[in-house]
Amino acid sequence: MLIGIDLGTTNSAVAIWQDGEARLVPAASGEVLTPSAISLDEDGHNWIGTSALDRRATHPGDTATSFKRAMGSRTVFSLAGRDFQAEDLSALVLSALVRDVESLTGCKPAEAVITVPAYFNDRQRKATRQAGELAGLTVRRLINEPTAAALAFGLQDKGDREPFLVFDLGGGTFDVSIVEMFDGIVEVRASAGDNRLGGDDFDTALASLVRERLDPDKRLAALAPARRDTLLLRAARRCREALSLSNEAEFFVTLDEETRLSTLVGQDEFEAACAPLLDRLRDPIVRALRDSAIEAAELSEIVLVGGATRMPVVRKAITRLFGRFPNATVHPDHAVALGAAIQAGLAGRDAALEEIRITDVCPYTLGVEVAEPDAHGGLQRGLFSPIIERNTPVPVSRVQSYSTLSDGQTQIEFGIYQGEAREVVRNIRLGEIRVPVPSRPAGEVDVEVRFSYDSSGLLEVDVHIPLDDSRHNLVLVEEEDRAGPEDLEARRARLAELKLHPREEMQNQALIARAERCYEDHIGAMRHAIGRWITHFAGALDTQDPHVIREARDRLSANLDGIETSGPL
Repeated sequence: MLIGIDLGTTNSAVAIWQDGEARLVPAASGEVLTPSAISLDEDGHNWIGTSALDRRATHPGDTATSFKRAMGSRTVFSLAGRDFQAEDLSALVLSALVRDVESLTGCKPAEAVITVPAYFNDRQRKATRQAGELAGLTVRRLINEPTAAALAFGLQDKGDREPFLVFDLGGGTFDVSIVEMFDGIVEVRASAGDNRLGGDDFDTALASLVRERLDPDKRLAALAPARRDTLLLRAARRCREALSLSNEAEFFVTLDEETRLSTLVGQDEFEAACAPLLDRLRDPIVRALRDSAIEAAELSEIVLVGGATRMPVVRKAITRLFGRFPNATVHPDHAVALGAAIQAGLAGRDAALEEIRITDVCPYTLGVEVAEPDAHGGLQRGLFSPIIERNTPVPVSRVQSYSTLSDGQTQIEFGIYQGEAREVVRNIRLGEIRVPVPSRPAGEVDVEVRFSYDSSGLLEVDVHIPLDDSRHNLVLVEEEDRAGPEDLEARRARLAELKLHPREEMQNQALIARAERCYEDHIGAMRHAIGRWITHFAGALDTQDPHVIREARDRLSANLDGIETSGPL
């Protein structure tokens, strides 16, 4: 059985594709959301979900929450004298979800589609995959959370939609994706986000706001820091949720049977305290719009996903940003899991979904480390040269040319990186490839580096030395990928189909030939105009950007149609 899982920072959920629809699977408690919380005792007994949250009040040092934020890092969580990493704790949550599915269906699932924040980097995605495998699952695919939400939103009527923006603010992460639906294709145009922004940060801001007036006698200061912080953040979440329903709410902490600290919080002061967080929502939105080349006014809707979008302060901020009200028709806590189940149905080739295709984007730029000469005769080393830019639709293949920098150089080493920074030390190193080159004067040996990347995380690097026609290859796959050699070869074969420069694609060659024939058939101003059109189209092909090429191809074709249908001039 193949299931869809939303592995969230605050809550997780699991759904299945059954009888032509996505269905959420309830836990033993009857709730469809399982808190992403783990608690242990010294005997090794564990509590997962709601019971772990309840135990956190009395055993804060033995309880972990929000560990998703540490995925892919070396952060260690010490519970009851035992050390865990974020993927270990996530695996316990995933195992609980698997048991819920088995209880409902009588069948233990073996495969899963798991969602990740769109802006998770390579390390974080590998850690998520590892968590699934630690839970005994074969992870068929990782799908971006906003993409999953877009599937759940868009398949309500299966109709075409103008570009819309998915605004996903969860407990620990913030994602923005711009999505378009047409002819059964769900196309992600761009994604951006902030992996350190979510509802937890609003809880922290609220706790900081009220702490002084809540406890003027400093009784909280007498508590152990872990217990004090747990009580404050628990009260903050309770108060924040209450503020989603009213203009004023009580913030209270119960220390014992006789001591209850309390104060009232209004919407306006909460909004003022959260102003720095609300300001951080803007940059990812602007980045996604810029990368997609779509204006905010062109968006048909702003779709809200994630429990933190229930906050009026967030909805007010969104309304101010876009000058209109967002769409809250999808359930903010359920959409991602339902979308993951739809993706599971797609992966399982369910007949009800056979006409749906989904395309995603590469969330981070992929490139190599280079050195560049400066104006003073020296070399600036450790610089990042992008090959596949962020938000390029995948699967994709791109090529860039480089040359030797030293006389008699016999080897070139390319460090392979993921990120956006100019200096590679601020990006994530994925691997390296070293290739021998003919010994020649500096700059006389050209090296073509091609990156080919697919939605499952397979990155293939091809290096070609035209001078001696030598070729070298490196394949980077998920470290925890258990795919066999046959599957790997099939994926590489699909990428091989992409390894053509757009100039070499048949439809582009045919259009250029048609344009050149028209150029030969005319003289004067018309010939000059056709020449400009051909030059413009050639420039579009050199960008290797499918959107730019498609628009330029449509424009050139329309111009040629106009000439050919108008007859002789």
